[in-house]
Amino acid sequence: PDHVAANGKRYKIAEGCKKRCAFCIIPLIKGPLKSKTEERIVREVRSLREQGVFEIILIAQDLGDFGRDRGEKGALAKLLRKLLEEPGRFWLRLLYLYPDEIDDELIDIIRSDARICPYLDMPIQHIADPILKAMHRTTSKQEILDTLASLRDKIPSISLRTSLMVGFPGETEAHFEELLDFVSKVELDHIGIFTFSAEKEAFAAKLPNQVPDKVKEARTKRLSEEQMKMLERCQRKKWQGKKVQAIVDGYHPESNLLLIARHQGQCPDIDGVIILNDPSKVKAFGKLYEIEIKDVLGYDLTGEVVVPYPHRKGNPLAILNPL
Repeated sequence: PDHVAANGKRYKIAEGCKKRCAFCIIPLIKGPLKSKTEERIVREVRSLREQGVFEIILIAQDLGDFGRDRGEKGALAKLLRKLLEEPGRFWLRLLYLYPDEIDDELIDIIRSDARICPYLDMPIQHIADPILKAMHRTTSKQEILDTLASLRDKIPSISLRTSLMVGFPGETEAHFEELLDFVSKVELDHIGIFTFSAEKEAFAAKLPNQVPDKVKEARTKRLSEEQMKMLERCQRKKWQGKKVQAIVDGYHPESNLLLIARHQGQCPDIDGVIILNDPSKVKAFGKLYEIEIKDVLGYDLTGEVVVPYPHRKGNPLAILNPL
């Protein structure tokens, strides 16, 4: 959807895709990569902010390819620097960056300004090298692990989302066990799990060793169960008892007695939320508050407002406070 939470909006900076993943038909549907100009993006982001949008979610099929249809190198980094020249209070969030596009320059930009959410959606799809190669992915298992390690080393607070595919043609039990082990040990914050579907126009539909539907279903179930075990452990370790800055989006969809908020590691509409049981300290929606995380409920957290997020002298986050 174009509109997400009341305080956020998805904003597409490019259409189409220059990648040729074996399972994907998006290049056939949407055509080759076509990027907006930097000038247009800055103007349109400025317009969104004038309309009261606090969080702008930059999206493309692969943000890292932005500008490459025009032969530009480093266009995404240049664009982010330009957007950060804008004054005032806002969040920028980056969705869909392939592992091979995440370099030291990009990491340095993310950690340089608290207005860029320490959050990346990095589609991995699998972790076993033979499957990655068959998918026509350009990164190996070790390169993925190195990228994750670099992100966590340089941005300790970062939240990482990925998508994983089960049942790609040629996936053996050993390949799947390798994926299970990866999910258990690497502790990613958010994972979307997909079962391979043989789109007839896709290259992968013609590959040998198609995985039977029953096997795909069983593996998807096992991976989902492993993910939930990991998520509970990871969420408690990372958030329980911590105080975070979070924006209060509004009422919980199931009850007007509850409110929902999000910290920077939670993308609207696709990740969990912080559930607030006591709304008495919330004076208005769309504002930042300091919230103490009390418990974990699956994908969601529960929390309690401590105080509206304060302006503190020298606090790099103070610029974010729209109060």
